[in-house]
Parts: sequence; structure tokens; C-alpha cells
Amino acid sequence: MSFTSVTPAPARLHRSELAVPGTNPALFPKAAKSAADVIFLDLEDAVAPDDKEGARRNIIAGLNDIDWGNKTMMVRVNGLDTHYMYRDVIEVVKACERLDMILIPKVGVAADVYAVDMLVTQVENACRRSRRIGFEVLIETALGMANVEAIAQSSSRLEAMSFGVADYAASTRARTTVIGGVHPDSGVLADKSGDDERAYFWSDPWHAAQTRMLVACRAYGLRPIDGPFGDFGDTAGFVSAARRAAVLGYEGKWAIHPSQILLANEVFTPTAGEIDRAQRIVAAMDAAAREGRGAVSLDGRLIDLASIRMAQSLLNKARAAGCV
Repeated sequence: MSFTSVTPAPARLHRSELAVPGTNPALFPKAAKSAADVIFLDLEDAVAPDDKEGARRNIIAGLNDIDWGNKTMMVRVNGLDTHYMYRDVIEVVKACERLDMILIPKVGVAADVYAVDMLVTQVENACRRSRRIGFEVLIETALGMANVEAIAQSSSRLEAMSFGVADYAASTRARTTVIGGVHPDSGVLADKSGDDERAYFWSDPWHAAQTRMLVACRAYGLRPIDGPFGDFGDTAGFVSAARRAAVLGYEGKWAIHPSQILLANEVFTPTAGEIDRAQRIVAAMDAAAREGRGAVSLDGRLIDLASIRMAQSLLNKARAAGCV
């Protein structure tokens, strides 16, 4: 291991992140009763300019009046390039002790996070808040992705990053058919061989961006979260996208519709088989340590200290989800 030590962000269950527009407070009680791990009440993209102030009032009332249980509660504020952001932060932070995190959209450089941190810190100190607010940032522009490593180190409040695929696609001028979906032209042909028909191999157009953000998160102790999948009627498409993210190492995925919550929870919860194998790896390595061995064979495969770190990480996630 490197001599450099990184303190990981506070642990939170973050399999599903439900987006709820601040303009529709009738949805708040339903969201509170849902199975979502994290809820963000939205003041940004889901709210028209004329409705910003009303949505802010709705969110303050909702955070204060509704029993949200043990969910992580977050508010997505408006962007730093708008005149709404400072009032979003000041008014919500001052009024809502139940607020856990702020979601900062369209972060492009580390200084964006620094600016919000400074404002939040001032409000917290002035109000003598008892709980410190955490940050999640949206990486959804080419500028943000180009600076993602610096952004990941920008604030001790930072806990998570989400990949905002829709605005990212717009920023990079990517061709896409659905938010978070794929494209039939994203692929390569096999090498030409005579007159034989050439096989076509599909590729994921978001893989490189997702991987870069993931590495920045894991290097600096943050939770990587996959963003929205726009066609909420396409269950199979959502699950496929979630599984690809989970394989890479993502913690969870956005749900823009309640129907996507349980799907995300299922994909990002370790299976019974995975839990059983992880427990057997831990047991086998404990036995090997007592015998003075650093590696051991399990089910015909070599396991070592790296194996136990992976197993313990999976078991920690399973405990947070209530599976063990």
C-alpha cells in the first residue's frame, strides 16, 4: 500500500438515489415511505425558473414536517452560474436540521466545490448546526470529467460523485437515443476475412467516462453513483445499465421513477451466493493466518490478502443492507 493515507467518506447505504421534484410536495410522503436509500429533493433541472422560490419553500416544509425515517436526505441546489444557488444553500441549511447532504450540479473545477463549502460552513457556524452537511457532486460536463481527480480532493465534506450522463452527452456532443441508454452504432466489426460475414461487437459508450470517475472516487474515498436511466418503462434496460455499473464498482444508481428503486436495490445488494463465498474467504484466511500462511486455496482458486479485502468490503455492504 502507498504511504499516502486517504480517509474514506462516512459510510452510507447508497444503492438507490431517488429524485423528487421540489415543485410536487404531494410526492414527498410517498418518497418517504419508499425503499430508496437516498432521496434528493430537486431545485435544479426539474424546476422551472418561475417556480424556484415555491419549490424551495416546499422542500423546507417537507424536510421539517415529514418523517423521513433513516433515509439520507439531500437537496440538489441550482448551479453556481445562477442567482438561485446562494439562496438555496442559505435558506435550506438555516431552516432544515434534517438535511444530510447537498447535491451540487455541473461541477467543473475544484473551486466550485470550495465555493459551496465556504458558504455552507458560514451558515452552519452562524446557526450552530449540530450535524455537519456532506456533499455529493454531479460530474456531467466535459470540464468536470477533465478535472475529476482534482474535484475528488476538493473538500472534506465530499462523500460521493454521480455520473450525470444526460448533460455529459450534451457536453461532449455524443449521440444517444435515451438518457443513460446505448446507441446501435457503438461497436466494432471483426477483421475482414474473405467473404465471410463479419461479426459485430457492441461496446458501452459510457464505459470510459464511468471508469475515470470511478477511479477518482475510489482513490480518494468517495462513493461512485451511476446517474439516471431515462426510459423508466424499460425495466430490462435499467437493470442492464445498473449491472454494468455495479461490475465496475459503483455503489448505486439514480432512480428517476419509483419503479426503479427496488431494481437498483436488488442489483447493488450482494447476493446470498456472494455473501456465502465472502464469509468462507474470511474464514479460510483466518485459518491460514493461525497457521502462519499468507495465502490459501478455496474452491480450487488461490486467495490471499487482496481476496480478504474484497470479501470484507462486500460483507460491509451486506451488513449495511441488512443481509447479514
